[in-house]
Amino acid sequence: MKRRIKHVTVLGSGIMGSGIAAHFANIGVEVSLLDIVPFELSEAEQKKGLTKDDKAVRNRIASENFEKLKKASPALLYSPKFADRIKVGNFDDDLPKIKNTDWIIEVVVERLDIKKSVYEKIEQFRKPGTLISSNTSGIPIHLLTEGRSEDFKHYFAGTHFFNPVRYLPLLEIIPTNDTAPEVIDFYMNYGAKFLGKTTVLAKDTPAFIANRIGVFSMMDLLHNVQKLGLTVSEVDKLTGPVIGRPKSATFRTADVVGLDTLVMVANGVRQSGAEANDFNNVFALPDYIQKMVDNKWLGSKTDGGFYKKVKNAEGKSEIHGLNLDTLEYELQGKSSFATLELTKNIDKPIDRFKVLIGGKDKAGELYRKSLGALFAYVSHKVPEISDEVYKIDDAMRAGFGWENGPFEIWDAVGVQKGIELAKEAGYEVSDWVKNVESFYKVNDEGQSIYVDKNSGVYNTIPGQDSFIILDNIRKNKTLWSNSGSAIQDLGDGIINFEIRSKMNSLGGEVLDGLNRAIDLAEKEYDGLVVGNQGTNFSVGANLAMILMMAIEQDWDDLNMAIAYFQKSMMRVRYSSIPVVVAPHGMTLGGGCEMTMHADRVVAAAETYIGLVETGVGVIPGGGGTKELTLRTSREFHSDDVKNNRLREAFMNIAMGKVATSAYEAYDMGILEHGKDIVSVDKRTQIKTAKMLAKSLAEHGYTQPIEQKVKVLGKDALGMFYVGTDQMLTGNYISEHDKKIADKLANVMVGGNLSEPTVVTEQYLLNLERETFLQLCGERKTLERIQYMLQNGKPLRN
Repeated sequence: MKRRIKHVTVLGSGIMGSGIAAHFANIGVEVSLLDIVPFELSEAEQKKGLTKDDKAVRNRIASENFEKLKKASPALLYSPKFADRIKVGNFDDDLPKIKNTDWIIEVVVERLDIKKSVYEKIEQFRKPGTLISSNTSGIPIHLLTEGRSEDFKHYFAGTHFFNPVRYLPLLEIIPTNDTAPEVIDFYMNYGAKFLGKTTVLAKDTPAFIANRIGVFSMMDLLHNVQKLGLTVSEVDKLTGPVIGRPKSATFRTADVVGLDTLVMVANGVRQSGAEANDFNNVFALPDYIQKMVDNKWLGSKTDGGFYKKVKNAEGKSEIHGLNLDTLEYELQGKSSFATLELTKNIDKPIDRFKVLIGGKDKAGELYRKSLGALFAYVSHKVPEISDEVYKIDDAMRAGFGWENGPFEIWDAVGVQKGIELAKEAGYEVSDWVKNVESFYKVNDEGQSIYVDKNSGVYNTIPGQDSFIILDNIRKNKTLWSNSGSAIQDLGDGIINFEIRSKMNSLGGEVLDGLNRAIDLAEKEYDGLVVGNQGTNFSVGANLAMILMMAIEQDWDDLNMAIAYFQKSMMRVRYSSIPVVVAPHGMTLGGGCEMTMHADRVVAAAETYIGLVETGVGVIPGGGGTKELTLRTSREFHSDDVKNNRLREAFMNIAMGKVATSAYEAYDMGILEHGKDIVSVDKRTQIKTAKMLAKSLAEHGYTQPIEQKVKVLGKDALGMFYVGTDQMLTGNYISEHDKKIADKLANVMVGGNLSEPTVVTEQYLLNLERETFLQLCGERKTLERIQYMLQNGKPLRN
């Protein structure tokens, strides 16, 4: 029987409980978020004359955490509207209602006795067959079900989410011996298909998979830092994006997570007796860590951790780092390492490791020691915490934000070299590794296969039928490529156009590739997908090229370049084959324009999309201004609607607004309901886009006819001028901002027209391009572009 999840009850409204509740709300599930009844009235409640019997008092803890959830930054909800799907309550009054819920998720404090007491209450009201799980990060799962009914045990498992739940895709599923196989399958499938998670089946071992490996790696580093004489900022520089790890790297991550949490996991593993002595010693706390805990320097949740915000002599805030020898906070100097310089021209972190381990400075020594210890450790964790190597790599990528898992990194440096590094670090790898050629390969079908520890045979990683991995098919399926793009055959008559330029910016080589892909699809294939699997879909147009042409006042070439961009976007819309675009991550400026011109869009839920050109002093010039004007004109039913819709579209462009999720993009008119779809699991995007393109072709796709656009002329222009005057007077915008906004408004109303008029798309494109060129001639615009190129963010002045 198919199990449908319509309602979930989350018990515990703290950071994790709120995050879990928000994510279920994100996918359309109704949620009850419950917590304990307060023991005492607050001062504010006393002043209002409330009693302990008042609902506002009894629900206070859940209500206060719910308010924090709604205000969280970065946002936990895909859209503020989704908060309506969550209802708060308390254990005493609302626990009986769990008889009507589909899944109960316990997220109370990490104490076995408290969790057991909650389960005892749950058993009084839970309907047999209802799913029940715990988000514990450290308590053995089998201990949680002691004394519970057989039905409870049958449907129970650990479901360990990672914080922040929306942004970290790992979900560890930890069954007990009593968990029914079909229940395990459900948790695994639901986590991936509906929650968009990388679901990893974990064994009931201390700290499970990700925390076990991640905390070992961090603790090993904490022991090595002082020995090598490195500062906290130097370590974070060496262990962040340069090796494919988050910007928070090591010490900033510890501050964000909380040193107490790190210590709790480390102590839990050490005290469990699960580790051999050489590894167990790594989980022992260095003296400086113990002193930090004693001083309650726990990170962001306290006054400081490894970093602390302090006021300097001028009263300005500075970030100081902890000197691990003196335990005093001090301004961290800039550092440079010769080893890092050697990797500057290596784009992919996975390709840097061979160079990094050869470094002759402290950086090289740190990498050799850390990787050697990590390789040895993970070799011994198979089969203790996982029978398969890919589960460990999946967990580290999805739970800790590593771009590559430890076995993938080991492959990159070479298996034998990794064994040597382990020996140099004082460890022996497990015997099963010594005869392994590599941990992963790609088979002829473009699927990743992994080595089986026991047999040495390579098996296919399960679940790959749901997604296409471009890295795996490039060798055999690439039809054409240039320096900034490539075309791959996805099979079934569909090809893929992949942007591969730096930051996936859109320059001449990318547009040439896009037009070639459309030509090829029209002649020989049934449809085209535009998708890549980089960090971001596209950050927009190539600003360096625009700046160079503008400085040299090469207006004819710049005009031709913008016209070519517009023509390319119109080909995306008006080709004879269906074009499906798959945006994800940052999809800005030209990337947004390409998305808006697609026949269909398959957007990752985590898509941050918008027309941001005003931030560099211009307006959208690749059809974005035209397109939002066109979409707005479809809703012109009355004068009020006309002005409101046009004003909303104008403000979105003028303020450079960026949707913080694909769902917000619907509200902004960038994605369209009934046409575009959202994928909560980014890994499935290109496969879904391929299926959609194929479906459109099979159902008789016909090349669209260019549309007419109703523009409102001078009457509407006056409305915008009044608005920009008021914003300038109120010091909300600068003179240059007003100039940009006024020129944007002129395009969106159709220019110098005395009354509402129906015009062609090309008419608006010409206005758009003319205005773009005018603004490129402004000194302020050139300053903004230069600032953006140098600092990676727009200048407002």
